[in-house]
Amino acid sequence: MIEFDPTTQEVLNTLEKTQKEFWNISRVTGEFLYTLIKSANCKNVLEIGTSNGYSGIWLAKALKDTGGKLTTIEFYEKRHKVASENFKKCGVDDIITVKEGSAVKILKSMPEDYKIDFAFVDANKQEYIEYFKHIDKHLTKGGYLCCDNVLSHKEKVKPFIESICADKNYENVVLDLPAGLSVARKIA
Repeated sequence: MIEFDPTTQEVLNTLEKTQKEFWNISRVTGEFLYTLIKSANCKNVLEIGTSNGYSGIWLAKALKDTGGKLTTIEFYEKRHKVASENFKKCGVDDIITVKEGSAVKILKSMPEDYKIDFAFVDANKQEYIEYFKHIDKHLTKGGYLCCDNVLSHKEKVKPFIESICADKNYENVVLDLPAGLSVARKIA
């Protein structure tokens, strides 16, 4: 089990009690993403679906070790504010940029030269296919695209799963973590 400083542990434990209310990832999924980011030495991470900041804390703690930065997108203002407070409490706010609004609109407006080496998606399941189309333009070769809820919301994400599995530029596996996690690596 991965342990952090007492304040971060307290924040994570508190947020785990509201997991269903805020649609947070499971702790084991957080630990997996943390480990993957560190082992791949990722620097530029994009998250779609900030919620209360639970997953962002895991991502940012890994990025503190790799020297990277996190950009996270949240549609709801209330959640954006809660997440920002949690990032500050955990000492990761200095490496996080929080963008508020429609993820599709924000992705469309990103500069062409914006590069990411890791993307995590946990937002509107029916938009996963649209997120993929935009993220693909920015994801570097060897980069990862991880998407949560691919088993718990199988029908809603089916177009995305079919598309990424058929794309010869990606290797994809669905892990049987709580809710199901798609882990795709861009190979070309």
